[in-house]
Amino acid sequence: MRGRNLLKNIPIFEGLSNDDIGYLTERAATRTYPKGAIIVNKGDEGSSLYLIQSGSVKAYLSDDKGKEVVLSSPGPGEYFGELALFDEAPRSASVAALETCKVMIISKTMLRAALLERPQIAAALLKRLAARIRALTENVGALALLDVFGRLVAMLYSLAKPAENGPQVIDQKLTQQDLASRIGASREMVGRILQDLVKGGYIEIDQKRIVIKKKIPSSW
Repeated sequence: MRGRNLLKNIPIFEGLSNDDIGYLTERAATRTYPKGAIIVNKGDEGSSLYLIQSGSVKAYLSDDKGKEVVLSSPGPGEYFGELALFDEAPRSASVAALETCKVMIISKTMLRAALLERPQIAAALLKRLAARIRALTENVGALALLDVFGRLVAMLYSLAKPAENGPQVIDQKLTQQDLASRIGASREMVGRILQDLVKGGYIEIDQKRIVIKKKIPSSW
């Protein structure tokens, strides 16, 4: 995805005119990060919105002992860093490249000027921000109310996309530790559940690609 085409396909800018899209594109910068690069550090000053053109990243929290919780893993056509546009607080999470990725960067200064000049852009941003808050509420509810099995199943369905031949497919190459970090569980527990789901014919795992072959039961 490039420039205008990228912005047109990102939900946060849904409904903007070609003129608005062009206005933002002309004022954006592009940068490539290698796999493993830290793009944003928790506590950094929030100064930009990042739009992913290719590759994928993970937003995460970690402690001084190396324990990590992955909050999300956005890919092409998605974005991160939008909270920095609305307040002066530091970054609330770190973001690292899961693979070589190319991002479009829109600075806070530029975007705030655009919001004042073109309020329709502000309306689009606020609409998507509200959607993210709703999704976060659902995630918190899942962590609080579901057991590990329920959280893992919910995560699998949230990541899966319909394939042409019918079954839902998770194309992201996620390790057991990746999944465990996202649902607040141990890698060993996630591994056992995945093995049971494979044995039961519910899922198929091929080179970390997961195919949901039939409806997974609500309890283990």
